[in-house]
Amino acid sequence: MRRRRRNHSPAFKAKVALTAIAGELTMAEMTKKLDVHAQQITTWKKQLVASAPDVFGKPQADSGDTGETIHSLRAKVGQLTMENDSWERGLTKIHGPRGKNW
Repeated sequence: MRRRRRNHSPAFKAKVALTAIAGELTMAEMTKKLDVHAQQITTWKKQLVASAPDVFGKPQADSGDTGETIHSLRAKVGQLTMENDSWERGLTKIHGPRGKNW
């Protein structure tokens, strides 16, 4: 019988990766104790090592940029909505109401 897919929490992944980095247990011991495949442990370990410099790196960008970004994205959504409506009106003129020929 197939095993149901499991979703692990970020805290669990961090715990497993830190255990792997510490080297307190062998890979076989970790897979048996934590019930996680060895390849998954290796992947989480690599992700932790790769993202570790970001933790102590530059501080996050100022939240003032977020407002500008949201405003520009909303403007783009409005523009695309208007273009979509325009195309739909044009197609309705050519092909008739949507349910007829579609």
